[in-house]
Amino acid sequence: MYLRKAVVSGHFYPARQEELLAVLRKMTDSSGKKEKALSVIAPHAGYIYSGAVAGKVFGSIEIPASVILLGPNHTGFGEPFAIETEGAWETPLGPVPIDTGLARLVLKQSAYLQEDRLASQREHSIEVQLPFLQYLRRDVMIVPILLGSVAVNSPVWQEIAEALVVGIKESGDEALIVASSDFTHYQPQKEAEENDRAVIEAIEKLDPDRTVERIEELQLSMCGYGPVLTTMIASKSLGARKGMLLEYRTSGDVSKEYDSVVGYAGIAIF
Repeated sequence: MYLRKAVVSGHFYPARQEELLAVLRKMTDSSGKKEKALSVIAPHAGYIYSGAVAGKVFGSIEIPASVILLGPNHTGFGEPFAIETEGAWETPLGPVPIDTGLARLVLKQSAYLQEDRLASQREHSIEVQLPFLQYLRRDVMIVPILLGSVAVNSPVWQEIAEALVVGIKESGDEALIVASSDFTHYQPQKEAEENDRAVIEAIEKLDPDRTVERIEELQLSMCGYGPVLTTMIASKSLGARKGMLLEYRTSGDVSKEYDSVVGYAGIAIF
């Protein structure tokens, strides 16, 4: 069986299982009532910076058996729109199997998605989400999808969103969609917060067109706009009624350096 090895353990998050579990316990409050969400948006920086935001998101919702993970391809390796349908992904908590049935259903529906393992070999945007999912649901399965950088208003997001919807419906099972994205990169704290809040407001209203407009107007350096837009479109087709910001922070909240920060938003779509 193909096993995709962890590539950012020991860098973005602890490589030792015991240490990783301790970090996850600290960052993930799983004691409260869980809401059923159609999708979430979660950050993908090192846990020291964005782990608390991701922990808030995943600790607030029910984690179903299958999770579709949409991440941006920062490296440019592999196919521009890559999906994996077989094997497992490794973390210090053990392997996470791919939901082959669901992945194949999604792949069958899309002219853009291509089976490809090269795209994920050095990419962190999906990997960093996995320990949170494993911590909260040990038997979780995933469908990893990496999306390349094309125009913000590209029709590809609509097409892949439709493939996700058909795949989920044909599977007959529940699946959570996770969009992996950080928001503003390397701007002063005040400016980053203002710009991010403007885009978050459009996301909460589930308005993809307005989200695109604000990203373009503000020239927002949001690395996962493709995953976010795809997730919004798919969620609306699946009956979503609202989005809700659960947590927002910046790297400056940790580093105390506010001249150049990265923004992290945790959003659930119900």
